Amino acid sequence: MIDDKEEFIDVIGSRVHNLKNISVKIPRNKLVVMTGVSGSGKSSLAFDTIYAEGQRRYLETFSAYARNFLGTMERPDVDKISGLSPVISIEQKTISKNPRSTVGTITEVYDFFRLLFARASEAYSYNTGEKMVKYTTSQITDLIVEKYENKKLIILASVVKGRKGHYQDLFNQISKQGFIKVRVNGKLTNIAPGMKLDRYKTHDIEIVIDQIKVKKGDKKRISNSVNVAMKHGKGSIMVFDVEANKYSLLSKNLMCPTTGISYDDPAPNLFSFNSPYGACKKCNGLGLVSEIDLKKIIPNQNSTIKKGGIIPLGEYKNNWTFKQIEAIGDNFGFTLNTPIKEISDEAIDYLLSGSTETLTIQQEVAGVTSDYNIEFEGIVNIIIRQFEENKSKSIGRWANNFMNKVTCSNCQGSRLKKEAMYFKIDDKSIAEIAEMDLLSLYTWSSTVQQKLSENQQVIAKEVLKEINTRVKFLLDVGLTYLSLNRSSRTLSGGEAQRIRLATQIGSQLVNVLYILDEPSIGLHQRDNQKLITSLKELRDIGNSIIVVEHDKDIMLSSDYIIDIGPKAGLHGGEIVSTGKPKDFVKNNTETANFLSGKIEIEIPKKRRKGNGKYIELKGAVGNNLKKINLKVPLGKLICVTGVSGSGKSTLINETLYPILNQHIYKAVKKPLDYTSIKGLEHIDKIIDIDQSPIGRTPRSNPATYTGVFTDIRLLYSNLPDAKIRGYKPGRFSFNVKGGRCETCKGAGVKTIEMNFLPDVYVECTDCNSKRYNRETLEVRYKGKSISDILNLTINQAVDFFENIPSIIQKIRTLQDVGLGYIRLGQPSTTLSGGEAQRVKLATELSKKQTGKTFYILDEPSTGLHFDDIKIFLEVIDRLVNLGNTVLIIEHNMDIIKVADHIVDIGPEAGLDGGTIVSEGTPEKIIRSKESYTAKYLKEELK
Repeated sequence: MIDDKEEFIDVIGSRVHNLKNISVKIPRNKLVVMTGVSGSGKSSLAFDTIYAEGQRRYLETFSAYARNFLGTMERPDVDKISGLSPVISIEQKTISKNPRSTVGTITEVYDFFRLLFARASEAYSYNTGEKMVKYTTSQITDLIVEKYENKKLIILASVVKGRKGHYQDLFNQISKQGFIKVRVNGKLTNIAPGMKLDRYKTHDIEIVIDQIKVKKGDKKRISNSVNVAMKHGKGSIMVFDVEANKYSLLSKNLMCPTTGISYDDPAPNLFSFNSPYGACKKCNGLGLVSEIDLKKIIPNQNSTIKKGGIIPLGEYKNNWTFKQIEAIGDNFGFTLNTPIKEISDEAIDYLLSGSTETLTIQQEVAGVTSDYNIEFEGIVNIIIRQFEENKSKSIGRWANNFMNKVTCSNCQGSRLKKEAMYFKIDDKSIAEIAEMDLLSLYTWSSTVQQKLSENQQVIAKEVLKEINTRVKFLLDVGLTYLSLNRSSRTLSGGEAQRIRLATQIGSQLVNVLYILDEPSIGLHQRDNQKLITSLKELRDIGNSIIVVEHDKDIMLSSDYIIDIGPKAGLHGGEIVSTGKPKDFVKNNTETANFLSGKIEIEIPKKRRKGNGKYIELKGAVGNNLKKINLKVPLGKLICVTGVSGSGKSTLINETLYPILNQHIYKAVKKPLDYTSIKGLEHIDKIIDIDQSPIGRTPRSNPATYTGVFTDIRLLYSNLPDAKIRGYKPGRFSFNVKGGRCETCKGAGVKTIEMNFLPDVYVECTDCNSKRYNRETLEVRYKGKSISDILNLTINQAVDFFENIPSIIQKIRTLQDVGLGYIRLGQPSTTLSGGEAQRVKLATELSKKQTGKTFYILDEPSTGLHFDDIKIFLEVIDRLVNLGNTVLIIEHNMDIIKVADHIVDIGPEAGLDGGTIVSEGTPEKIIRSKESYTAKYLKEELK
């Protein structure tokens, strides 16, 4: 029990979702883990009760005027919560998907680098690579006196450089200011009245400010001349040594001493790809541009234009475009029926790129033939114009079908304009810094100060200190392999959560309650200790931490464990057990028995041999992969393992899956670079089962997703009562007018928009959340209306429909994957990631099996208690035993140890990863000296 003198967060009588009026005391300023099976009510207590109440109290601190705009939040269904600190929730879904958002911008580390480069960098010329120079007026005067003593000089101010025009007005203006000579295109000349140049040629014009033989006593005159030249030359002057016939350029701006190009003084926004001042003009700071892919425009060279061989044009229609193409064909000697491969390259280029040459087209209207002279724009130019100028989303999508995202040729993916790349510290540009993995970056930023000049050291000292502190926090949570320019949309939920955790540690807030949702996701066992240390650090500075977690290490390292259950859904929602880890493990509960080792997931007595066939991928080089050759044995359960950032997702999700998807379904996503692939003929289906929601609105539910609702609606439409009334299956759909409640449009809830906050759903009072109108609900099967069916749990539905094969087959698979507790019509927005993944698995299981399907799952253990993992593995075994191949990217040792074949990638993350360290059965893997996975797997196989 908790010591009474300790401070608590006291939750009394929570009834949110499936919680059964529970009361719990949570110690403050401690690391507390909430655990329990998937769907037991952990998130309902942590997020929907404690965090929701904290957020509501925060909103109540605003003035009545501000709350008008923010709206009010409904109080969670709880009697009382006391001892609640300000709450910060660190979830997996809170990361920005904006393409401009990167790891550097989220953590603000990049902002400090922008400041560092604006104040302490050295500029180099992008023409010659020389160091740029800048002078004050007095320095220029001293330099002229020293360097050109007793020499005849001409001091000039450049006013026109490489521009066309006659410049009559400029010469008049210069003359009125008292100057009598100019230098035009390298020749000195007096200004004559009415003087002008050839307007169609480019010119260089400089004003002759002074002609002088330099002597030390003339310093004042030289200084005045330099000031006047600076004023007219916009901060720059030219000095011409008459005897040596040589020019020098001097400037108070940063200037290349050889070519004369100048840069403005750097400001932090010069290094920002989100500022128009610093972003590359071609890609607008995105690093990628859309480029036409000619293979998408003409995929089949054997086809003809008439049969739709040029995809954007489609098949032949009697319209103006095809009349133009017929005229081009007359010019180049082809018809619309000529196979595209037989049309000359010149003609194809004309069709795609267009021409400024005039085409004559004859058109007959009402018996009168007319000639039209036109220029053909070109198919590629039409697509680009529609993409850039058309505001219609559908036309934008159409144009996008013929394009690929490629690295911008101007900035080479750095996102910044050219000048920004030539400001360097320790011979590195800010783009090179942003490309480094965080471990290399920390090494560089910790040692670079010694390499700087004295002046630079003074400027950089405090900025580097701040950078090092923040990068260290990111390393402490196991993110050594990320780089500052990594796009936030490519981060996994766990990575995003750990970045926010590091940012919070850096902010040094105290007396705050942090609630985290499975921060261990995507983290290898090796890096778990770093995460635990970070959580304890956050606790030790004076905060309370609640972690919803299933990880054994984090549970045993916590100060207090709260186990919710005993089962899921209706059978959960109670406090099963609480206590400090050493006391908790003595309890006779499933979680305690798992922690103490009394219950384990059994290791199979023998590994499957597979079907003897393979898929062989050779030469994968995407991201950090180093020419990997992957051999995937089919008919087995395969685990791809390795430390976070070693290259697992790159190899499987971004290389192998897109290749298989293109081969089977002609998908458009382009795989990362590889050399060759063999064995694709051995599979006929590729299924990617991730933890994304099965729907984003309350209209989506397990019944609609699995397709069983179609069979249920058909059953209801065939009932005698429905036939008398003339009801078709559509009458029983809550998405179609007719049978649904029109007040809530069949959703069962009304959506209240909350402006700055997520939408709130409230029950529809007209239909009492039944979704249907009265007439539809009068049709009953075994005494139940269609709405009652949607409220049945899967377990109840299995008994209810036991005599109807088409329905029972689909819902029994939901029961088999451990989802017997969820309701058929439960809104998908209330399903956890693990539940959504199992609904997808059940849907696949209910389909007719060919035994040649390839399944890819990315960290299916997310959100699953070890008891759920047991059920999950039984489902996977069923799939593999039918002859299918299941490939899982995983860190969870309970899943890894039951695999038939393991591919371990590493050995480290980022640049030090990207190779296959070891592959084979778990028994073979544990013999590897280099593999980190082997070290932890050895413990499991004892």
